[in-house]
Formats: sequence, structure tokens, C-alpha cells
Amino acid sequence: MDVAASIQERFKCSKCGNDQARVKELAMTGTGLSKLFDIQHNHYLFVSCLHCGYTEVYDPRILGGKRGTLSTILDVLFGG
Repeated sequence: MDVAASIQERFKCSKCGNDQARVKELAMTGTGLSKLFDIQHNHYLFVSCLHCGYTEVYDPRILGGKRGTLSTILDVLFGG
């Protein structure tokens, strides 16, 4: 299971307690040459509550790099 699917499956809004979310990936350029050549190497996951709209941003490289502890990280983030 990928990081985005894991987040969506375990989501619990920290503001209203809703358990439904939309996960969108956003890619953007950095500065310098990557901006000049439109190289989009910065990727983030935006997780939005479908009830109140509260949105949190995550770096999937950090969460994905913790494969053995991904479920633990998600449990801490979403109270699983």
C-alpha cells in the first residue's frame, strides 16, 4: 500500500474528528536551475478533511522512507 492510500485509510481530522479525506499530490519546482528548467522534484501530499476542509501537508519521501515505522507514524498522526 502506498503512503497516500495509507493516509487516506487511517485519516482522522484533528479539528472535527471526521474520518473521510481527499489526498492530492502536488509537485513543484525548487529554485535556481530546477526553476529555470521546470524540474519538479518537490512532491508533497495535501490531505484535506471532506467535512471541514482542514488541510495538512506531508512529505511522502519522509513517510515512505520509514517503511518499517510507517504505520506507527500514521498512528501518531491520526490516532490509529
